[in-house]
Amino acid sequence: MNTRSMKMIVLALLVSAFVALSACGSKSQSPGSSNAGAAGKSVSGGKTLNLLTWEGYADPKFVKGFEDKFGVKVTATYFGSSDELVAKLKGGGGNVFDIISPSSDVAAYLIKEGLVAPVNLEHIPNYANLASKLKDMVDVKKDGKVYGIPFTWGPDSLIYDADVIKTPPDSWNVFWDPQYKGKVSIWDDISNIYLIGQMMGLDQSDQSKVYNMTEDQLQQAKTKLVELKPQIRKYWASAGELNDLFSNKEVVLAVGWPLTPTTVNATGRHLKETIPKEGITGWIDRLMIVNSSSNKDLAETYINYVIEESVMKLVSDATGYGVANINAVKHMSPEQAKAIHIDDMDNYMKKINFWQEVKDRNRYNEIWNEVKAQ
Repeated sequence: MNTRSMKMIVLALLVSAFVALSACGSKSQSPGSSNAGAAGKSVSGGKTLNLLTWEGYADPKFVKGFEDKFGVKVTATYFGSSDELVAKLKGGGGNVFDIISPSSDVAAYLIKEGLVAPVNLEHIPNYANLASKLKDMVDVKKDGKVYGIPFTWGPDSLIYDADVIKTPPDSWNVFWDPQYKGKVSIWDDISNIYLIGQMMGLDQSDQSKVYNMTEDQLQQAKTKLVELKPQIRKYWASAGELNDLFSNKEVVLAVGWPLTPTTVNATGRHLKETIPKEGITGWIDRLMIVNSSSNKDLAETYINYVIEESVMKLVSDATGYGVANINAVKHMSPEQAKAIHIDDMDNYMKKINFWQEVKDRNRYNEIWNEVKAQ
């Protein structure tokens, strides 16, 4: 065989090998390359997805799996109240963030203001497995389109240190008990006005009344909250701050979310939650896509991922909150299912007056600021 023939054979072998390798490569899936998994969309790796969210909603327990699967970096900026969320979006954040997690008191407002985009449910197959009670809520629907995907829900409970307070308090009036002076914390938020409205019995016949109080009722609420001030150690601004107040034994009573007992009790403490006789309010958090986001496909892929049943179990692990995917119960112990009420969701939800849109939200904020200024 001459040299020229040998070169031709070697060249042919190299070409064949290259074709074979190319074919194999076209069939393999690198994270985030050509298939987005269940959502069925194309997602390219190397992107960054920016969340504007409540604390606990970007925990590595469930976010890292998404990052690893799709080759995407997830960043989170936390807000401490619904009003802060709206302010950040209107203050230029609409060009920064991709996904937000508003609660049920401002979701409809965000739609009206054009700050969020409709979600293509064809890209969210896991939507089918979410609790009907959550999907049926109309505040995130407009003109036949859905703007928010249910994520988590929970109560604004009375949280107490069970090592100090042996008997579960049966009324919010315990906050005004002189023996707990300087040992109480409430959220720096207008939701305290809702709480006083419940103590006034306003929502016994119509739950919306605590969210649409008259001026006279607002003044009564203001008086009651001013009377509480000597009892207050601090108005907490974030869940992390409330966690620290309990961890440092600065407070024994608070209005708070299940995230606090979940987090603090993991360190060996003994916090408990209870529902006072006057009732409690609560929230339903949805995932929404910012209208000006340039990553809408990626955002839908993320939403579909985090509402998948096994991932929702991890969300509950991290937060202690109720989750929207009812099939998550299959991945939970009976104790966890009972703790987050996924095994009795409909009945437990009947005990909660879930936040609604406050039509005169500016006035509620004025009243709350007047309380703090006293």
